[in-house]
Amino acid sequence: MATTGMQLLGLVLSIIGWVGGFLVCTLPMWRVTAFIGNNIVTAQITWEGLWMNCIWQSTGEIQCKVYDSLLALPSDMKAARGLTVLALLICTLALTLGVLGIKCTQCVGLPSLKARLARVSGVLFVIAGFLILVPVCWTAHSIIRDFYDPYVAAPHKRELGPALYLGWGGSALLLIGGSLLYAGSNPPGIPSSPTFSSGESSPRRAGGPAQVKGYV
Repeated sequence: MATTGMQLLGLVLSIIGWVGGFLVCTLPMWRVTAFIGNNIVTAQITWEGLWMNCIWQSTGEIQCKVYDSLLALPSDMKAARGLTVLALLICTLALTLGVLGIKCTQCVGLPSLKARLARVSGVLFVIAGFLILVPVCWTAHSIIRDFYDPYVAAPHKRELGPALYLGWGGSALLLIGGSLLYAGSNPPGIPSSPTFSSGESSPRRAGGPAQVKGYV
């Protein structure tokens, strides 16, 4: 039977991961200016995200500009845009199915249908977690590769931004929450673990010798 506590915990973790994924998609802090050399204090810091880049001045002023052309972006940023948006759409669908399918709601009357909806919701949350994890890891790999590449000029080198760490955390919450939601949503009649009964001899076998003796 479905475990309500496990379902609620999985749904809450998935919702937090969904919020984290939304912040990852919108924040312009995927790449930040790398501090190389002895010059630690700089006049400005550059932030680069999926949709815009921002320049933070030492006076506290922030100027942001949306990218002019999609085709001019690197391949990892193009893929990150599509995957993160797709992940957020899947999370929205998964959240709707999860609310309908958890045991403590009365939106759907059939327990078997509620369990199936909750399991589908858990699978969708796990898929969304992977969709966010892939572009975050891809971008982090590109940043680290360029940072240690001697042919890349120092002004063009970047470091890992806070949005990448938020992406790792959000994807982990989606993976864990979706797994808990799936594991706690067994349909009625299907035990969560296999059961073994202490079997006795079947009546046919038990009655076989007696029937033979009756004919003697």
